[in-house]
Formats: sequence, C-alpha cells, structure tokens
Amino acid sequence: MTHEPHSASETVEALEDLAENTDKVCIGDVLDEFGKRSFGPFLFVPALIELTPIGGIPGLPTLLALIIALVAVQLLLGRDHVWLPQLIQRRAVGAEKLMKSAQKLEGVAAFLDRWFKGRLERFTGPQMQKTAATVVVALCCTVPPLELIPFASSAPMLAIAAFGLAILVRDGLLMVVALALSLLAVGLGGYFWFTSSPSGSILPF
Repeated sequence: MTHEPHSASETVEALEDLAENTDKVCIGDVLDEFGKRSFGPFLFVPALIELTPIGGIPGLPTLLALIIALVAVQLLLGRDHVWLPQLIQRRAVGAEKLMKSAQKLEGVAAFLDRWFKGRLERFTGPQMQKTAATVVVALCCTVPPLELIPFASSAPMLAIAAFGLAILVRDGLLMVVALALSLLAVGLGGYFWFTSSPSGSILPF
C-alpha cells in the first residue's frame, strides 16, 4: 500500500513497517511504499541510511549514491515520478538491520520535524528543486572515492539528506542550509582526501 510520507517521522515509521514480519526489504518495496511521486524521501532516506551503522557495509555508500543520483537526475529533468531499474529494485537489506537503524533514527526524526517545516516555501519551488538536484548529483560523485576513507562519505550524505528533507517538508530555510552544507561537505571531503595521502598529495604519483 502506497503511503507518501510528509515528515521525517512518517518516513522512519514507513521503514519500520516495511521491516516487520519479513527477512529482507528490497529497494523496490521502498519504492512501492513511498509512492513513485515522492522525490524528497528518495533523496532523504538513502542518505540518512548511510549515516547509520548500515552505512558501514562496504560498497553500500556507493550504491546509495548511485540511487540518489538516478533520482536527482530525474528530478532535474522534470519527471513526475521516480523510476529505478529492476537491477536496483531487487537489491535488498536485512530487515533486522533496517529495523534497528530506523529505530535509532526515531529521535532524530522527531527533532527534525520540530525544527524544519514549511518556512520560506518559495525556496522549495520547481526551479530551486532543480538547483538542488544538480548539487546532489555533484555530491554523489564525491562518495565513491570518499568511501575509501572511514566516515568521510558521511559529509556529502548529510548535505543530501538536508536537501531531501527540505523537499519533503517544503522548508526553504533548510534548502538554504543544505546549500551551505554542500560547500562544507566539498571542503571537508577535499581535506579528508588530501590528508589521507601519505605524501600529502591527492595525486597518485
């Protein structure tokens, strides 16, 4: 049953519902649960999941970044619904792991709902959403190399989560904050990458 969420708490509750009475949850299940017109949750949820312990699974941050980028490109092109290839829709995560991560996010979601909702809505219109989508695609491109550095990929994912939540709850102020976080994420990503090199250089030679 499609249940399009309108807040962070509703999004987390939907994930918990999916994880009940099953062994695994496919990405296609999430697509069906949220509804194919829900661009905000499909930017917000994958980024938020990367910030939980599940995000420590090798390769998962890059997979999540790929999903987010696909959604962001569709938003940029003005599509009215989310499409994901069957290869991605069939990818699954253990229901128990998803449930534990969702439960850990309950408090965070409640906090976000208290602080972010319906401000400066003119900054969440179609043109601003396309701008956000462009930035999100750029941030996704930084995730694969940053995944090689512990926790570094969380910086762009935090900014992406902010964009997704801003679209979800139509909060223009949060959209502006997300843009600022994006600049910070790029700076931190460059710092992590530079300082992780033994020679102090990002070049491989």
